[in-house]
Amino acid sequence: MTTPGRHDEYRIHRIPSLRQSTTTPPLTDHSIALAGLRIPERYRHDWALFADWCLAADQRPIPAAPQTLAVFVREHPAAIATQRRRLSAINTVHTDHGYPPPGRTETVRRHLDTTRAHRLDRLGRLLLQRAAELPSQGWPSGLFGRRDALLLVLAATGMTFTDLTRLRRRDIRLDRDILVVTTRDGERFRLPPDPETGDHPAAAIYQRWAEIQMFLDQYPGTHLLRHHLTDPTAIIADPLDAAQARQPLLCPIDRWGHLPYAQTMTPQSVSTLVRAHLSGQAPVRRALPVPLQDDVGTWVEPEIELDPGYYERGTAARSRDHEALEDLADAFDEIEARTDALLEDLMGVLERL
Repeated sequence: MTTPGRHDEYRIHRIPSLRQSTTTPPLTDHSIALAGLRIPERYRHDWALFADWCLAADQRPIPAAPQTLAVFVREHPAAIATQRRRLSAINTVHTDHGYPPPGRTETVRRHLDTTRAHRLDRLGRLLLQRAAELPSQGWPSGLFGRRDALLLVLAATGMTFTDLTRLRRRDIRLDRDILVVTTRDGERFRLPPDPETGDHPAAAIYQRWAEIQMFLDQYPGTHLLRHHLTDPTAIIADPLDAAQARQPLLCPIDRWGHLPYAQTMTPQSVSTLVRAHLSGQAPVRRALPVPLQDDVGTWVEPEIELDPGYYERGTAARSRDHEALEDLADAFDEIEARTDALLEDLMGVLERL
């Protein structure tokens, strides 16, 4: 096994072994008829191997967590074709019983395809470098910079753009000094600090964007936000309530710096932004001058003085109109009676034809 490089901390964090022994547990009927599962004949042996290992490791075979499957693959080394056959069996059993296939996650893909893993690691380092270069202050450059920086950090983990857009504020957190992101399918990505320098750019980038969302929780609107980005103030981090926890982690921003409530970015927009930052063609958003809060003019509603005879004239007009329209109901009744008579005459003519 190769020695981890300096930037390996941004790879998928390897989960500790679930058990010490690497020997294959004996196959039992439990693995085939677990909870009455319907296992196709050609998948029974591979499923039995996985289910018995889960039983020995005190893990749940269905629905299996992606991390569980990743450890299973590591503890049962085999040829790539064999591993793919095992994953196909596990994925099929999950799909047939209404569960998401755990073998189609980034965690497992990296274990099976080392070439792809190395390529993604190089791409991840470049994305992190681009993220660190983005502005975090100024209006509206700091707003776009903070969001795009977190977007690039999350893309560096290798998660799909679709999974990235499905993230909610509750799905990302700091566990001591490790940034932990959990997708909707339960796949977990861990971003620890640099073991050599102790720097943790990913955590700092996340905290800067979380500060924006916490500020908007307390002061909705862009007027105060632009002042905060030019002259930051301390924000008290309150626990998220249920509505805030369900809000999208990454949301679109219009040209005025407005963040639509409960609207998430699309995978296409995320893909376009990532490619633009990688190619150096991302839009340059210059910091605009923001007037001092003391100089911001506030509109004061002018005081209106009513004519002293306003109410008397209104009362007289209503009384006059009441007298003029008093006979209007009788006129409508007469018109309705004439209409009914004309209708009866017309029906009589039609019957004689």
